[in-house]
Amino acid sequence: MSGTAINVLYFAQVAELTGTRLESWPLAEAVSGAQWLEQLEARYPQLAPTQRLKLAVNQFHVKHSVIINPGDEVAVFEPVTGG
Repeated sequence: MSGTAINVLYFAQVAELTGTRLESWPLAEAVSGAQWLEQLEARYPQLAPTQRLKLAVNQFHVKHSVIINPGDEVAVFEPVTGG
């Protein structure tokens, strides 16, 4: 994994709306989770409002105040995922 990107995993409805389950996302410098969600919404307007989505960074559930660094793995999912 390059130091200038993050791996993004999409789950359930988020994966359906983006049309992918995994992508490499260019990221040159650290950003907050909230800032990154704004970028996500710009790329995938169909996910709006992205501030409702949950994040996990490096397999830990996190708040939107988390700092995402190049090289991290970010998972994006709906607030409630049924089985």
